[in-house]
Amino acid sequence: MRFIGKAIIAALGVIATIGCGAPAEAASRTTHARTLASGAVPVSSFMPITGRTSTPWGWVDFCARYQAECAGGPLPPEDVELTPGNWRLIEQVNEKVNHAIRPMSDMDHWGVVDQWDLPSDGYGDCEDYALLKRKLLISLGLPRQALLMTVVKDEHGDGHAILTVKTDHGEFVLDNMRENVVAWDAVPYTFVKRQSQSNPDFWEQIGPPTLAPLIVSR
Repeated sequence: MRFIGKAIIAALGVIATIGCGAPAEAASRTTHARTLASGAVPVSSFMPITGRTSTPWGWVDFCARYQAECAGGPLPPEDVELTPGNWRLIEQVNEKVNHAIRPMSDMDHWGVVDQWDLPSDGYGDCEDYALLKRKLLISLGLPRQALLMTVVKDEHGDGHAILTVKTDHGEFVLDNMRENVVAWDAVPYTFVKRQSQSNPDFWEQIGPPTLAPLIVSR
């Protein structure tokens, strides 16, 4: 097992501070936070999944190096019950990881064009943010089957990775390029593929076929 650096330990501090009855952070001024105060939760739609597709090499290589992160095998699909407490938890993990990790390209970090990793030294690019958010949310009790690594093309056509959370109120994305958790169809991305809920080693196409990016880099 690899050493888990101080940045991840700091981000893990969220576990000790989030509880079912924890109040929303005072710094949050989003519409979602205001609606949660009245007991409401946000609503999104669901992605159009259109069939099996190829698994990114980055995920295959990550699992070879971090076997514990990919263990468990196939499971029945399960969505997050989007209670106000779970929504606060998702938002707080997203915010803490975005603030704890500093952006760095894989070439600068590892000397390769694309490597999926946990940002144990406090630096990483888009998929590293998403992998850490996935790890933390699983450790906080959310179902692995609802926390799905997702590959998109950004508004410039470049490859990008985010974490999708599938809930009973629709699907939302945790993105290192955005401060807030938002509905998946509220971002200007072309969605390419994501993990299957049943098996994280199987990936599914989102919408009509589109050429997958060679690398994810932001």
